[in-house]
Amino acid sequence: MNIRDTLKKNSDFRRLYSRGKSAVTPFMVVYCRHNPTDHNRVGYTVSTKLGNAVTRNRARRRLREIYRLNLPSMNKGYDIVVVARRKCVEAKYQKVDAAFVGACTELGIIEKQEQ
Repeated sequence: MNIRDTLKKNSDFRRLYSRGKSAVTPFMVVYCRHNPTDHNRVGYTVSTKLGNAVTRNRARRRLREIYRLNLPSMNKGYDIVVVARRKCVEAKYQKVDAAFVGACTELGIIEKQEQ
């Protein structure tokens, strides 16, 4: 499985927005839906409202890294879209990471870990 299995088509994003489940955090909105493959595909949306190109690319890189590090604990067979929100730009990395894990747990992509 390649970590870089991404969603690129507008129709894939629209399908997730309309038919997928969503979880909202102050830093991002995560949409997910089952796909017919045995691996996850992911897409990122960072609006121009968040800032200039440097700011948007930094937010996108952070979201990609958070996804990459959490991939081993995620269930397979999902299409995922992560939409960055304004607070994602100024927030500390650990808070954004915790929000992503919380959203994925809410959607059932990551199983709850017993302590």
